[in-house]
Amino acid sequence: MSVSRTHAFRLALLASAIGSMGAASAALAQDAAATAPQAADAAPQTADVAPPQDEAADIVVTGIRGSLQSATNAKKNAVAFGDSIFAEDIGKLPATNLAETLNRMPGVRLNRDITGEGTQVAIRGLGPSFSKVLLNGSQIAVASDGGTTGGGGDNRQVDLDFFPSELFTRLDLAKSATASTIEGGIAGTVNLRNARPFDKPGTHVTVVAQGQYTDSNDRLSPRGAIVASHTTDTFGILLGVAGVKTKTRVDGFDTVGWTDGNLGAGDPGGNNFNWASVVPRNTGHGLVAGQPVDVVATSGLTRDQLSTALIPRLARNALTEGDRSRISALASVEWRPSDELHFAIDGIWAKSTRDFTRVNMNWQVRNSGPGTSPQSTGGMIPIDLTVDENNVVTSGTFANSSFFLEASRFKQTTHFWNINPSVTWEPTDKLKVVANFNMSKSRFFREQPTWAFQTTPQSGVDVYYDNTDGYYPQITTNIDLNSPDAGWQWYRQNVQNVRRRTETQGAHLDLTYGDEFLNFKVGGAYDRAKRIVRAYDNSSAYQATVCGATCDGLTGSITNAQIPQYLMPFPVNNFGHLANRNVGYTAYVVPNFQQIIDATNYEQFRDNAPESRGAVTGTPTGDVDEKVWGAYFEVNGKTTFLGRDLDVNAGMRYARTKQNVLGPSQVGETIVDIEANSTYENFLPALNVTWSAMDNLKLRFSASRTMTRPEASNILPGITFSDPSALVATAGNPDLKPFTSDNIDIGGEYYTGGIGYIGLTGFQKNIQGFTLIQQSQATFGSLNIPFGTLQSTQQNALNDRAAREGVAVNDLEITLNRPINLQSLKIQGIEATWVQPLDFLVKGLGFSANGTYLKQSSSSGLVATGVPKWSYNLQGFYENHGLSVSLNYVWNDKSIGANGPQNGITEAFLGNDSRGQLDLSAGYQLPFFNKALRLTVDVLNITNEPIRTIFAYDNAPYSIFYPGRQVLAGVRANF
Repeated sequence: MSVSRTHAFRLALLASAIGSMGAASAALAQDAAATAPQAADAAPQTADVAPPQDEAADIVVTGIRGSLQSATNAKKNAVAFGDSIFAEDIGKLPATNLAETLNRMPGVRLNRDITGEGTQVAIRGLGPSFSKVLLNGSQIAVASDGGTTGGGGDNRQVDLDFFPSELFTRLDLAKSATASTIEGGIAGTVNLRNARPFDKPGTHVTVVAQGQYTDSNDRLSPRGAIVASHTTDTFGILLGVAGVKTKTRVDGFDTVGWTDGNLGAGDPGGNNFNWASVVPRNTGHGLVAGQPVDVVATSGLTRDQLSTALIPRLARNALTEGDRSRISALASVEWRPSDELHFAIDGIWAKSTRDFTRVNMNWQVRNSGPGTSPQSTGGMIPIDLTVDENNVVTSGTFANSSFFLEASRFKQTTHFWNINPSVTWEPTDKLKVVANFNMSKSRFFREQPTWAFQTTPQSGVDVYYDNTDGYYPQITTNIDLNSPDAGWQWYRQNVQNVRRRTETQGAHLDLTYGDEFLNFKVGGAYDRAKRIVRAYDNSSAYQATVCGATCDGLTGSITNAQIPQYLMPFPVNNFGHLANRNVGYTAYVVPNFQQIIDATNYEQFRDNAPESRGAVTGTPTGDVDEKVWGAYFEVNGKTTFLGRDLDVNAGMRYARTKQNVLGPSQVGETIVDIEANSTYENFLPALNVTWSAMDNLKLRFSASRTMTRPEASNILPGITFSDPSALVATAGNPDLKPFTSDNIDIGGEYYTGGIGYIGLTGFQKNIQGFTLIQQSQATFGSLNIPFGTLQSTQQNALNDRAAREGVAVNDLEITLNRPINLQSLKIQGIEATWVQPLDFLVKGLGFSANGTYLKQSSSSGLVATGVPKWSYNLQGFYENHGLSVSLNYVWNDKSIGANGPQNGITEAFLGNDSRGQLDLSAGYQLPFFNKALRLTVDVLNITNEPIRTIFAYDNAPYSIFYPGRQVLAGVRANF
């Protein structure tokens, strides 16, 4: 490098650094002042282009060793912190979807559906909403809701199981920010790049055909893809389609949380149910019906122990069965009229359907107790309970219990399309202009009717409860739950639908002037994102025609006396077979769904359901419309320091967000939209430096400010009241401000030769504006929610509580939860990577290992959810003579899933158990047919690891699901 060039670079870098620091100090004040008083936050914004190739460690998938060699070479040449996965051959990305593919990167953790499939990615511990996901450098939004049972997000997250790996050839993960990367991802930015014709010039056809076996149901499902491309000297076209239809069964245990019973005024804890005050009919155990009962004495505990003794709210074994199908199509066209001018247009269309049934047999603890409704149980009597040091009940008998069957049908459809034209023009050797545009739309419909049947109250039902092993509570009873003639009556019905719609539009322009030694980059961006969620509920009208206004079952289209005609014995004979332990009862009645639908005119009620305020999954409804204008400048260059090469990237990004939110609210009997608007600005400086301290040693440093907008569901005005116990309501807060984070990364790699290197990175994120839940007390009447619009279970709970407390329903106290910006959060972490060939032992043998340690602290004592303290990824591989074998093990430590309060218990939280998953991937290149055929076998979750969450304590499971093992076998052909 010449002296003049070095001098010019240093002057440019100095100016850029001074500008970044000055703007950063101004940003501190402006971030606080720029929020308009009406409301705050915005929608996702996007990165103009994919994170630059020189900022990521690239893994080219031409084979395991080739992949690691490319990763090592690219990491050595990178400026910023990040990773990438490349597939040289179309359709050769590993794993079943893009989420599973990204899970191979250091610091990446998956959110998994109950089926075991990865859906969303979390980076460096922070949840999926803190990661920005782009498609070809532009923002996208998918209207799906997180998986099979819903409740997995509010559309800031992107469900990556929607995208098949066969249609993508490049994934970039930027862990440290650059000014040219669109803001929105405090944790990191993921860019998905679909296949294009000039990725592999010429004429090519790739066919992938597999059969997928799942041991949870012993079923075989098809999956496959075909991608064809053709190029001339200047023109190329690629067409691809991928599809899968999976037959799924998941056995599990679910609780909806844990709680304690109410012993009267001043009783601490959750108090989600009431013990019996007098002995109910048919109780037995030597107790006389109608006589007062001292439940403290019968329990064998002290009053203090019983008042906070924790048992599951709805302990229930659950069977989920159904089909999931997905078809995706890709069209990509490239025109290169000259070396200086390139045009491209990419279009993706996809459709996903899920058709599932879920049947739960609930031990009815929540809302049980004395009352006057047809469903009132009279209250349980605890007998001979034992508890541990945390007052978690470990064993006991519960006389006068009740069960109810909850049978739901999940039918959901998601559509998505995206079009992304772009142009690249290099009029001179030093000037490059890139323009790209995008538009995407997605729509989602979920139909979820529920029919619930209850054992006859006060019919002598006992529950024998055993949680001494602390992993999976065993519940048995003295009645045959699998008999249609066990005395079932109606409990409730629900007719509930959810519609979601997302739209994005964007335009980005980037100009680069200079060469590889010194270049300046400026750009502008406009992005708009809309998210609309609407819920529809016709439960009250439907229930009145099926079982009467109070659901007493004396009148209606199906009376209590007719219920046995609509019930069937359990459809499987091996429930819990993957648990390898006692799971309590293993069979119970299920409804004939279609027979009930036909007999009750269900479809008419579904199609004419009026709008309601809360979705069936509990997600607040409403609209969020966000428009973001962005601009940036960036300096990139090379110089020397102490005689060694120094690479620098420095710049500043500006983003102005204008936000409009609409939240439906009840005014009398009418739902009206409440509107809030806000505008705010962010200045986001970034600096990345890499120094070649030795030929085989790279040292790196990065400093930046990043931002993430709050959850869309948290900023919607209005109140959601979906708690079946009618104790807790949730209010939105349009005044929430975006999270900002000041980040520092420092690290480096020592390269040992070939594919080998050892890397170590330390990082820190200081996050401001983290939300916590503020609780207050409000009367039910002040919520302005008409009593008649509530679910029947809520109406019964309010009526029974009002009778016990001797007050009117409108005067009952309700706990109101509202998110507020109060928390500062610090996350510190270390990432270590070691890639090592073992050819000195066996030719073709080697391993790759990476691990992450995270530590967090906050001003409030609360923590970011989903942050495991330790996680690691181990890969052993062999590749030689046409055979490749890779054994992968990914392990994540336990973490907080949701902060307290939970179920009215202030200190209670939800947690994720630690989990490790072992997968095998193998392939063999057949030596004939010009080596065009490759046999493949993948085995997922070899050790049959469950997905388990807890409620505050390790021996209080919130849920346990057994997705089982999967085996995918097939052939991949290239022509």
